[in-house]
Amino acid sequence: MTSPGIYQLFVYGSLCSHFRSPAYEYIARYFNLSGDATVQGKIFDMGEYPAAVPVNDGSVIVGELYSIKNEREFAWAICQLDDYEGVHVEAHESPQYRREIVQVTSGGSTIPAWIYWFNGDVHGRPLVASGDMVDYQRTKQTAE
Repeated sequence: MTSPGIYQLFVYGSLCSHFRSPAYEYIARYFNLSGDATVQGKIFDMGEYPAAVPVNDGSVIVGELYSIKNEREFAWAICQLDDYEGVHVEAHESPQYRREIVQVTSGGSTIPAWIYWFNGDVHGRPLVASGDMVDYQRTKQTAE
């Protein structure tokens, strides 16, 4: 599932540059960091990972916007990220995330980009009120 001409990706969790996870190291090989960005939505703490869900109530998720380095590699690179995010699953399983196009605000402009929305239930999970998972994780680690 790709859409011609949309080579940007919005990330808000382990794919962010601040976390320096193995997943980020992968994304840095194929994508350039364009800058900080926001999308409409809410983010929840699922324990070991964040879960973003779309909303239209003015809430925003803070993250980063990336652009593919080589457009010819986009389909392959995004497919690898789909696997990481649990989009492709066995027939008897439900996908953990789904990839969709959203409007992202970055540097005063709004552009379309891909995002991974959580596909499960967030009921009873802590809301990241600031919408900023990086800041939330720092605060959480300091409190522990």
